[in-house]
Amino acid sequence: MKILLAEDERDLNRALAQIFTKNNYSVDAVYDGAEALSYLTEGDYDCAVLDVMMPKMDGITVLKTIRKAGNNLPVLILTAKSELDDRILGLDSGADDYLTKPFEMKELLARVRAITRRLTGGADTDLTFGNCTLSRTTYILSTPEGSVRLANKEFQMLEMLMSASRQVISPERFMEKIWGFDSESDVSVVWVYITYLRKKLTAVKANVSIKAMRNAGYTLETI
Repeated sequence: MKILLAEDERDLNRALAQIFTKNNYSVDAVYDGAEALSYLTEGDYDCAVLDVMMPKMDGITVLKTIRKAGNNLPVLILTAKSELDDRILGLDSGADDYLTKPFEMKELLARVRAITRRLTGGADTDLTFGNCTLSRTTYILSTPEGSVRLANKEFQMLEMLMSASRQVISPERFMEKIWGFDSESDVSVVWVYITYLRKKLTAVKANVSIKAMRNAGYTLETI
């Protein structure tokens, strides 16, 4: 799952990014509202965490702008403001939730889980394709013949493939969704992780394979 984090306090930004990463989120971190809006306009995220008081553009303006453009991704507002009118303004502007500083990291993670669950309408935690089941909570890929726990990026790639209903996903799409705009990794890293996934599918005797479509990308198919 990919998060856009916009917080101008750099120490807090780094701390939050580390917490999200340790909890298996992919994070793009920015430090002002204008940059946040640019990332949200051009990128593909599952959730945004926006501070209210930021340089160049405040979080409420960012939120109103993306909502006006039809972007309905879950948004959690972070702010030091705790007055009732401020909370109402944030929610009325389209926020899914509102958390005031200081806060506990566990509560922040719980609120992010809650708003992203609402987006999927309480979707099942397991994905299935062929004889494979992928748990979104444990990252375990299983078949009747065995099971294996996937690493974070392996999980995210297989989740995308299993959710895509046999659609082709380009390497660039994987890079944008999982590694993010600021990644220094080359697009060839996608092929490396596809190789890892193919080995793990073979290890659990999956009747599923990852097919490479020439000059297009990758898709899942049963075999």
